[in-house]
Amino acid sequence: MPSTTLPSRARKRQWGAERTTQPLPSVHDRPSDAKITWGRLAIVATVLAWFAYLIYTVVRQFLNNGTESFRFTTEAISYLVVVTFLTFSALMYLVARQGALQRFRDHVRVPRAELDAHFATTHGSMTVLVPSYAEEPAVVRATLWSAALQEYPSLRVVLLLDDPPYPSDAAVAARLTESRAIANTIAHALAEPRERFTDELLICEIAVAESDTIGIGAVRELAESYRWATAWLTGMAEAEDVTDHVDTFFVEQVLGELASELTLMATALDAAADEGATPTPDRMLELHRRLAWTFTAEMETFERKRFASLSHETNKAMNLNAYIGLMGGRFQREEGPDGTILRPVPASANADFVVPDSEYLLTLDADSLLLRDYCLRLVYFLEQPDNARVAVTQTPYSSFRGAPTRIERLAGATTDIQHILHQGMSHYGATFWVGANAVIRKRALEDIVEVETVGGFEVRRYVQDRTVIEDTESSIDLGAHGWTLVNYPERLSYSATPPDFGSLVVQRRRWANGGLLILPKLWRQVRARKRAGESVSLIEMLLRVNYMTSISWASFGLVFLLVYPYDSRLLSPVVVLAALPYFLAMGSDLRYCGYRFSDIFRIYGFNLVLLPVNLAGVLKSLEQALTSKKIPFVRTPKVKNRTAAPVLYVVAPYLIVAFSALTLWRDVLAQNWGNAAFAGFNAVLATAAILATIGVWNSLVDIWLGMTSWLWVEKKPRAKSVRPVAEALPAMDWRAVIYHGHDGATVPQPTHTIPSRETASRQVTSNA
Repeated sequence: MPSTTLPSRARKRQWGAERTTQPLPSVHDRPSDAKITWGRLAIVATVLAWFAYLIYTVVRQFLNNGTESFRFTTEAISYLVVVTFLTFSALMYLVARQGALQRFRDHVRVPRAELDAHFATTHGSMTVLVPSYAEEPAVVRATLWSAALQEYPSLRVVLLLDDPPYPSDAAVAARLTESRAIANTIAHALAEPRERFTDELLICEIAVAESDTIGIGAVRELAESYRWATAWLTGMAEAEDVTDHVDTFFVEQVLGELASELTLMATALDAAADEGATPTPDRMLELHRRLAWTFTAEMETFERKRFASLSHETNKAMNLNAYIGLMGGRFQREEGPDGTILRPVPASANADFVVPDSEYLLTLDADSLLLRDYCLRLVYFLEQPDNARVAVTQTPYSSFRGAPTRIERLAGATTDIQHILHQGMSHYGATFWVGANAVIRKRALEDIVEVETVGGFEVRRYVQDRTVIEDTESSIDLGAHGWTLVNYPERLSYSATPPDFGSLVVQRRRWANGGLLILPKLWRQVRARKRAGESVSLIEMLLRVNYMTSISWASFGLVFLLVYPYDSRLLSPVVVLAALPYFLAMGSDLRYCGYRFSDIFRIYGFNLVLLPVNLAGVLKSLEQALTSKKIPFVRTPKVKNRTAAPVLYVVAPYLIVAFSALTLWRDVLAQNWGNAAFAGFNAVLATAAILATIGVWNSLVDIWLGMTSWLWVEKKPRAKSVRPVAEALPAMDWRAVIYHGHDGATVPQPTHTIPSRETASRQVTSNA
């Protein structure tokens, strides 16, 4: 097979990337003891710096000025409050980070052979639910493939299409038709390997039952089966139309790593046969099961909006709830006055629609990808005796490598930092469900279900849709019923980050909306846990409160610092010392994740640009609290072309720059050097962030579009690209691979490349 590689400079030109980045750290990149020690010192330094500011700055100024200057006293109090809240958020970052470092250091990866042995005797069925609304079919297809190729037994993958079922627009109808066909296409593609490996497993089970020995011929036949599976995956990878970094990740990490892993096993089996050694009968069964389980997923598509008896509320939570409420049931289709109705029927009656039940659910966003052993490792974790009350486990998603735009890269950096923080929150029992992916015990959802009757039909809410951050509220509900949540300390899931400012606005505004509304439910959960005799640590409470409300106080606090001309005597160097450990730690975490230390400044400017977006989300929460009117769920548009941003969020960053420049000029004239330095710092970084994330030309276009209420995106042909497929294999000990399994930690990245065929670009209109 020919092999070529695309030089990094050529890849950069092709995708328009600013620069390439290193891969994310694996489970084997353990933090050193020195790094953990420095983390503790950072926490201590932050606390001491805050106390030093309180004592030596504020108190001293009060003593010097007495009560004569009411304005200065008021400024000092308000400034102290703002600094305290911001320092508290920085401290919570350091605390969560410290917990993550300890988890990464202590985590021991379960050997593959142990996983195989566990699932040979016990395993619960799993249903993968992929909610999708107006997603690109190519994106959904990759997600479904990553779920279908999980090395897990008893797996059903269900695409929950939430698009209007009868669109009038021809382009929308064509996209929906293509999406409806994805599951059947995957099932058809899996038919050949499923039939082959299922038959071979049956033959092996009969042979093992009749004999205690394994012949050399059987070992060679199994090796040939693994090679056949590798060739099948390689052929599929070669047929992929790779157009961006997400497609490359799918080919390399989903298809390529699985192919490489199977090739390693084939090579190890050949080596064993050459030496006249054979695996034990039980191990042979495990190796046959691995092939059969990898290619036997059941595929299905379900559209709740085709049925009048199901909720049509436009949010992801109710899309999930509609299907989960049907699981384990038998139904008869009937035609009602408003459309088709699913009427429940008893087990003894005939049913034309049956929904199997499952012990586990995997919820997976339609723009996410899973690595091959995601299900195995997370379900193995749930099935350990000590984890019997764990309701949800997941690996908070990471960003795809090689983002083509600066804004996508910065958004990805913040996502990868959040992965670390969520791992640390698990260390203190303060985990929240992050909805891009999660393995859930269905029994836990049955504990928190709320049932009501709407329009004569029963509506079951497992995942609350009161706010647009349904996963956060469900985390509180589960805790109130005695369940816990845990983040698995590996990177096994990846998700797309918004590729432009318009789609980023939709996502971040949604993330900022809802935390304040859920906070009262947290207090009720804590009281319920204490009544049940469960202790709730102070650190857990502080981390949870910070997670749900820090966007609120950080946004308002930053506005105060930007707008109000505080007395320069309040801006002490001690304040800078209190913030310094936070920024140094974040810079270290960015490097750990494959970014640059200097990206802390870009992220600061990035957050300045998003300040109006976060404020809008917070104000929406306050609006809902006052009016009790549910905020509509707005999905993040993940499209190939740019999404226009609302005028307000385009103009506001320029106003921040202008006001910071004005403040700089006024403070220089007044010799208020501390505020002048702060204003100049903000003006420079916000300007750089505007140029990097929005762009002057795009700003003008979005302002014009907002004023004229129409959107037009010029068609541009897609560039040809290449696709790598795993090929090279490392040196190995075949005995370790056969008898102990292989985790794929040293499998090289794919090297084979094939030029893609040119495809037509799409004209996309999306509501931001």
